[in-house]
Amino acid sequence: MSSEIAQFKKDSPMSGTLRMDRMSHIWCPGCGIGSEVNAFAEAVKRSGIDPDKLAVVSGIGCTGRVAGYVDFDSIHTTHGRAIPVATGLKLARPDMKVVVFSGEGDLTGIGGNHFIHAARRNMDIVVICNNNFTYGMTGGQVTPTTPHSAISSTTPFGNHEYPFNLPFLADAAGATYIARWTSMHSRNLIQSIEEALSRKGFSFIEVISPCTTLYLRRNRLGDGVDALQFYQENAVLKHGADTRDLDIDFQGKITIGKFVEKDKPTYIEALDKRCVQVVGDDYELYGKTVPEREAEEKAEKERVAARRAAVLAEEEKSKAKAAKVVTKISAKIPVKTAAKKAVAKTPAATAKKAATKVAAKTVKKTAATAKAASKTTAKAAAKKTTAKAAVKKTRK
Repeated sequence: MSSEIAQFKKDSPMSGTLRMDRMSHIWCPGCGIGSEVNAFAEAVKRSGIDPDKLAVVSGIGCTGRVAGYVDFDSIHTTHGRAIPVATGLKLARPDMKVVVFSGEGDLTGIGGNHFIHAARRNMDIVVICNNNFTYGMTGGQVTPTTPHSAISSTTPFGNHEYPFNLPFLADAAGATYIARWTSMHSRNLIQSIEEALSRKGFSFIEVISPCTTLYLRRNRLGDGVDALQFYQENAVLKHGADTRDLDIDFQGKITIGKFVEKDKPTYIEALDKRCVQVVGDDYELYGKTVPEREAEEKAEKERVAARRAAVLAEEEKSKAKAAKVVTKISAKIPVKTAAKKAVAKTPAATAKKAATKVAAKTVKKTAATAKAASKTTAKAAAKKTTAKAAVKKTRK
């Protein structure tokens, strides 16, 4: 059995992006984090980014365990410190794409100060926030995003605090890319993460996925399937919506989409520009000179485009192969059935069947006639014998 599991993990389509030796994961049944990680892995593959130049940073909590499952350079840091660690990593290695993947409590609760200042500085990092409305790993306490009136372990009579509107918070702080999806909208999430990975600046993606164990159960909202059904019925797609209008009420409508996408100098670009203005030609640019950086970025874009084209071509090839197999299999069944029906409906077959029926009826009728004739003959013979016996007796 162990060898079969090992082979299954080796053949998994996620084996190149996830650490299959650490599967199965710790997340509860119905939890949306698994879907989000799968979407992230797929987006990385499709983006064409060199895996050796990608790093994932996360903090503490259920979502914080993501860093341990992805097959990239990763850091599982302390509570609330994912963004400052990612900032330091980006400053040390400007050539790397740095992604922060953590929960709303870690990012906007204890780590809230770091969140708003990284957005203000326009640090060139991607922040993916799993918003599950609770501290799922530590007992289900209220978080900065728990909807008003929702029950938690620290608000047993319902949350009386005003929750954060995270897209509005990120927008007000200066983020240059802001989107929101649910864990059900995996295709949209893949596309959104792919877009964020291909651009510069502070990108923020919120993923709504209430904790199945401590939020849904405590508020009597069913299980993970019920949550997906709720997303399907209550998610409203509205690209470019005003971030001030994106509050989430308890069991209310959820506005999803891409709300902000703009360009402005990143932290490093702004630093170089200011220092050149003040110091002049004596200033040594952070990292590389502008021509060197532009040449490097151009070369990297070409490599990314080539890798992305190869991935997409492989996907199309797999789809075509799968479609061919399906068509071949489905073509055999109707042909056999149709042939049988055609044979049954031919004039020769029909005539043969009719002749057989007529012959059977004739034989049956002949047999019945013969039987009746036999009975009549027997009766006549018996009557004749009786008459002879009576005449003989009279003579005597």
